[in-house]
Amino acid sequence: MIRRLVLPLILFIIIVLEGLALELLPLQLLSGDYFIVPHWLFIFLVYIAVFFDHNDTYYSVLYALIFGLLFDVVYTGILGVYMFSYALVIYIVHGIKKMLQGNFYVLLLLATFGIVLIEFAIYGIFSVVGMVDISLESFILNRLAPTILLNLVFLIVIYPFSSKRLDKWKTEIPLGERMR
Repeated sequence: MIRRLVLPLILFIIIVLEGLALELLPLQLLSGDYFIVPHWLFIFLVYIAVFFDHNDTYYSVLYALIFGLLFDVVYTGILGVYMFSYALVIYIVHGIKKMLQGNFYVLLLLATFGIVLIEFAIYGIFSVVGMVDISLESFILNRLAPTILLNLVFLIVIYPFSSKRLDKWKTEIPLGERMR
């Protein structure tokens, strides 16, 4: 019940909040050369991969495909960019998580690694199609670094509310209902 209703609802709310995030951030933070991109949907998908998914379940990847496509439909002009990027990176994160313990430091490491991969994937795709014309150095200093910092703040803020709850919901999935 929880998996079928609450997690998709949380992910949907996060997509809406992510769209409002830049409007709610102080103008001083957004002025100048820096560009901050909230990847809160991705951060919560990492939470699902680390604390909710078993080694043989891939709910996080499925949610990454579905909500990545929804994100593309609502916020971008090219379908599949976020869907592909989120799903691929979450699949990689899920694979790495199998070798590590699910704790705060692993979450922090995997989220940082994932944000870097996503940002480079999106930068690469948008550069190829001609939607972005920015140097790699400028991208790293003015977009990647501030984006990582903002998203790690979000990760830290929601940690007390999310980690234990997702871990508890993980134990509620009956063995027969696990997706293979």
